[in-house]
Amino acid sequence: MDAIYAQGLSRSFGEKKALEGLSLSLPQGSVFGFLGPNGAGKTTTVKLLTGLLTPTRGECAVFGLSPRSDAEKVHALCGVMTESARMYPQLSGLANLIFFGELCGMTRAAATERAGELLKKLDLTDSEKLPAGKYSTGMAQRLSLARALLGRPKVLFLDEPTSGLDPESAQAVNALISEQAGQEGVTVFLCTHQLRYAQDLCDSYGILDHGFLLAKGDLSHLAKLAGCQSYASFRLASGEELAGFERKNGWLRRPLESQEEMPGLLREVVREGRCVYEARIETPTLEDVYFSFIGQSEGGTES
Repeated sequence: MDAIYAQGLSRSFGEKKALEGLSLSLPQGSVFGFLGPNGAGKTTTVKLLTGLLTPTRGECAVFGLSPRSDAEKVHALCGVMTESARMYPQLSGLANLIFFGELCGMTRAAATERAGELLKKLDLTDSEKLPAGKYSTGMAQRLSLARALLGRPKVLFLDEPTSGLDPESAQAVNALISEQAGQEGVTVFLCTHQLRYAQDLCDSYGILDHGFLLAKGDLSHLAKLAGCQSYASFRLASGEELAGFERKNGWLRRPLESQEEMPGLLREVVREGRCVYEARIETPTLEDVYFSFIGQSEGGTES
């Protein structure tokens, strides 16, 4: 059974189409990066999947449950962290988590134990008694993630979870997200603009623009769809050139049809007596793929 399923999912606000014909299926334990510019329809999608909005057309399910007819069960399965999540500013971080835990049906003892566990993992133990209103942006982000994880959700919806975090805090958040997916089997639905971050964390992606899902799949699949090229790149002694290669950022490179070409190409360069300092295969990054699709979309070639 898919953790998340959508077929033809659409939502309009008056004449404005916020989401049109979204179809996808995500297995349990996957980390899915949902990418797109502001206004693409990412937040609308999350609200539809969690039952906060009703679709204009189409259907969706979380572990086979409809967010419309099984709203209470779906809410129990999901943890949601948004950029606009709010805590009670006068309550301490710990008290906030205990309150929301009890609100979800946990006993005070269970909520206290779970809150302490999450605060420790997110490096917030030293500030657990500080009023949440005095938390820095980064601390508030981590507290919001702790709140989303309180009920041990099977699906975790995250909106820019590392926004405003210093590198150490971001690392702690990433480690916890990876742990949830890898060890706990939690399915992570990650909305982000940080493409390098998404490439490190996610195993598959969806690229959304103007309400349309342009493409979905792992990075290799998306690169093929986008026509993004891999390159054989060499760094040679100063002044040396190679026929058929272009120079870019101090490297000589040429397109590769497949990685199997690289060993033969390297042998050929060495036979020519070239002084090879470094050789590498440059594969398309998520940034390359993303901007290729977004550029096509802006050019009117949505698919």
